[in-house]
Amino acid sequence: MTAGTRWRIGNAYAEITTNVPEKSLVEFNKGSGGRNSSGRRAMRYIGGGHKKMYRIVDFKRDKKNIPATVATIEYDPNRSAFIALLNYADGEKRYIIAPQGLQVGAKVISGDAVAPELGNALLLKNMPLGTVVHNIEMQPGQGGKIARSAGASAQLSNKEEKYAVLKMPSGELRKVLINCFATVGVASNSDHSLESKGKAGRNRWKGIKPRNRGVAMNPVDHPMGGGEGRASGGQPRSRTGMYSRGLKTRTKGKGSDKLIIQRKNGSKLAK
Repeated sequence: MTAGTRWRIGNAYAEITTNVPEKSLVEFNKGSGGRNSSGRRAMRYIGGGHKKMYRIVDFKRDKKNIPATVATIEYDPNRSAFIALLNYADGEKRYIIAPQGLQVGAKVISGDAVAPELGNALLLKNMPLGTVVHNIEMQPGQGGKIARSAGASAQLSNKEEKYAVLKMPSGELRKVLINCFATVGVASNSDHSLESKGKAGRNRWKGIKPRNRGVAMNPVDHPMGGGEGRASGGQPRSRTGMYSRGLKTRTKGKGSDKLIIQRKNGSKLAK
C-alpha cells in the first residue's frame, strides 16, 4: 500500500473483454489544452494527459431490422459508460453504448417495432409502460442525447397523443416525442460513481490540472478573493460572479418548458 493507492477505489473492469479497439472505428482526437481557435486560453485547468483515440459510437441506431452479434465489451476513454462492438449480419461493424448486463455473443437489433429486449433500439410508442431505457433521442432521427453516461437510465411512465412521458435520471418528468428512438436497458458501468482516484496524478493523466480556489486569490482575480487572514469568501460564486447555490440559471420562457411536466425538485414550471 502506498499513499496513492491507500484511498483508491478502482474498477475491476470485469465486463471488459478486450483492450484493443476496432481499428476502422477509431480516429485521432487532438486535445485543445483549453485553447480556442485563436490559440488563446479559453478554459483554465486543462492540459496534458494521456493521448486518446476517439471511438465512433452509433447513437442513432439507424441500421434497422438487421440482426447484430455482440463481439466485445470495451473501455472508452472518452465516456464513463462501456461500449459494445456489434458485428452485423451484412458484415458492418459499429460501436454502441453497452447496456448493463449485455454479454458477448448476445443478439441485438434495431427497428421501429422490434421486441423491447436488452440492447434493442425501437420507437418509444412501441415500448410497454415501465420500460427502462437509455440513449434517448430528443428529436426523431437526431441520435440519442439523454441518459448516455454510466448507470444512467430513464423510465417510460406514460404515453399521450404524440408524446411519451419519461422519468429522467434527475427525477424530472419530461415529455419526448413518441416517434423518438431509445435503447432498452441501463447504461453500463453503474459503479462508476463509487470510484475514488486516490491521488492527484490520476487527474493529470486525464488532462485535468490543479484548480486554484477562489478564496485563495486576490480581489482583482475572483469575487471571493482577498480579506485579512483566511476569509471565507462570503456567498460561493464563480469567477464571473454567478452564484453557485440558489440562483436559477434556466432561461425564462425556454421553448422546452412546455415539455417539462415536473422539475427534479417536485415543482412544476410556471406557464
